Amino acid sequence: MADHAGVAGGDEVDLDRRKFLTRATIATGAVGAVFAAVPFIESWNPSERARAAGAPVSFDLSKLEPGQMAIPVWRRQPIYVVRRTPDMVARIAGHDTDLKDPGSLNSDQPPYAKNTLRSRSAEFLVLVGICTHLGCLPKQRFAAGELYPSWPGGFFCPCHGSRFDLAGRVFDGSPASINLRVPPYSYPKEHLLLVGSDEKGAA
Repeated sequence: MADHAGVAGGDEVDLDRRKFLTRATIATGAVGAVFAAVPFIESWNPSERARAAGAPVSFDLSKLEPGQMAIPVWRRQPIYVVRRTPDMVARIAGHDTDLKDPGSLNSDQPPYAKNTLRSRSAEFLVLVGICTHLGCLPKQRFAAGELYPSWPGGFFCPCHGSRFDLAGRVFDGSPASINLRVPPYSYPKEHLLLVGSDEKGAA
């Protein structure tokens, strides 16, 4: 009887061990399948190297409230996307004589942004958020009179004091010599901004 009991107990142990090994094998296979799928899934999106090289970046404009600014990144550069209110647009006019390059004749922007508003539309301003003096990041100072009584609103660089209006145009007396740069961009569909690509293709 003792021998039979011993054999039965051994069978139970072997059966439990077999179940454990089967489950472990299935679990390991599932984990392996997930890890194998990761490179394939990641290949659907631009790689970090592709983004750094200049792959276009999209931004949902519907998330931006009037008067607000968002800062997506393209080519490792901050891009200032400002949703201008009608009041902000109105404050762009009237101070051309205080600017270094009011007509953007000596500044860098695509042809469709070579206008007073320096944009495709009055509502949205798209700029490279890097000061054209020594590469600092200008801060938003959108409220009229925020820097001084006649200040129309715009951007102020805290590093050396360069000032830009709500179209990114540089004021006289600023160390920066040209306006803030406008990158290539387009609107492939409503509420979608694509930075780094326009009618000419990807930059």
